[in-house]
Amino acid sequence: MAQKALKKKVQPKGSASKLTDQVLDSARDVWLAGLGAFSVAQQEGGKFVDQGVERGNKLFDQGNDLFEKLVKEGAKIEKSTRKDVKGSVTNLRGGVENRVDSVRKQASGSIDKLENLFEERVARVLGRLGVPTADDVNKLSARVQKLSDMVARLAEQSAAPKVAKPKAAKPAKKPAAKKAARKAA
Repeated sequence: MAQKALKKKVQPKGSASKLTDQVLDSARDVWLAGLGAFSVAQQEGGKFVDQGVERGNKLFDQGNDLFEKLVKEGAKIEKSTRKDVKGSVTNLRGGVENRVDSVRKQASGSIDKLENLFEERVARVLGRLGVPTADDVNKLSARVQKLSDMVARLAEQSAAPKVAKPKAAKPAKKPAAKKAARKAA
């Protein structure tokens, strides 16, 4: 009968605190029952001792046998209770771990959403202030690189040795006429 009541109290009800309270209540009830049984055994043993003096050691031995029987029964109940409590604790631990994992995943998702929202708002504010984005800087960098390449090609072309082109014949100067004109003057 004590085992049936114990099983009813130990079954999980969905709430960790309720289950813990029930386990503690059951353990306290078992402890109190054990104390009560011990007290009854002492009283009965005392009666047997008193009667044993009158009737002999036979009743005293029955009192010891009763006590030993109670100890064995208590050991059986303790073993059964430990097994039930261990199973309940294992189930409770698994439930708590699942809930922690679920909360961790939800928190991670919420943090990611918050981070994205923050990044978007900061980007909008920077855009309003005229601060270029990373894409703008990358485009500008590519454009500068392209222009640098073009300048380098132009520099190579202007530094290349010029091939002597045949010059067209210039009309001959008339230096003699100029010299003669100077002398005459």
